[in-house]
Amino acid sequence: MSTNSGLQQRQVTYSRSLSELQGAQKSSAGAPAYSRYINRPLGRRFAAIGHVMGATPNQVTAVSALFTYAGIALIALLPPSWWSGLAVSSALVVGYALDAADGQLARLRGGGSLSGEWLDHVVDAGKISALHLAVLVGAARFTELSPGWLLVPIAFTLIANVTFFGMILNGLLRDRHTARTGQPVERPRTSTLRSLLVIPTDYGLLCLVFLMLGAPMVFGGIYLVLLLCATGFLVLALPKWYRDMSQLGSL
Repeated sequence: MSTNSGLQQRQVTYSRSLSELQGAQKSSAGAPAYSRYINRPLGRRFAAIGHVMGATPNQVTAVSALFTYAGIALIALLPPSWWSGLAVSSALVVGYALDAADGQLARLRGGGSLSGEWLDHVVDAGKISALHLAVLVGAARFTELSPGWLLVPIAFTLIANVTFFGMILNGLLRDRHTARTGQPVERPRTSTLRSLLVIPTDYGLLCLVFLMLGAPMVFGGIYLVLLLCATGFLVLALPKWYRDMSQLGSL
């Protein structure tokens, strides 16, 4: 009887946590479709489980890093196959969902810490470079893709890092402007159409593409298309970001 009561109480706690998280979400402005409609809801469930277990946001970040970097290591260490693709993609998807969960758990617990945000961004910065460099290593070791194709993950490393740093810096400078002037900066509006249009730039979509590792030539083609989309997005975004920062005035 006591065991059933405990299980029931645990389920109620999870349900309450999930309900509270519905009202503790950060803005989805600009988020691509996978991140907006799949990853954040999945992360919300992980956050509720973490809350029931008494986990801290930093512990969730650590587990996220464990899954993500394990998946990245498999790319470089295992010959491409359908099974390795499934393992890599699964690890990256879970790691990405947990990456969304740590911030949600922090909000559920009353707010995060600067050290927690620092840790989260450092893990993200590392995975962005490591993922594409692992693709480079795996392709060079195990596939017959042309030597010229090896420039693709090198270029992807550059594009992904500049994009990530630009987005982080945009948020930092907007927050500094708000703190200095007391005037909040209007965030870009989001829409379902925009979320769908930018989905080729979505890290979550990239996680799923590794399901195609069993067909290296197909994977290589899709990966190249994603690089071209990411490059196009950055080329269009950089001038806009510069204009946005110019409008904020001096520091």
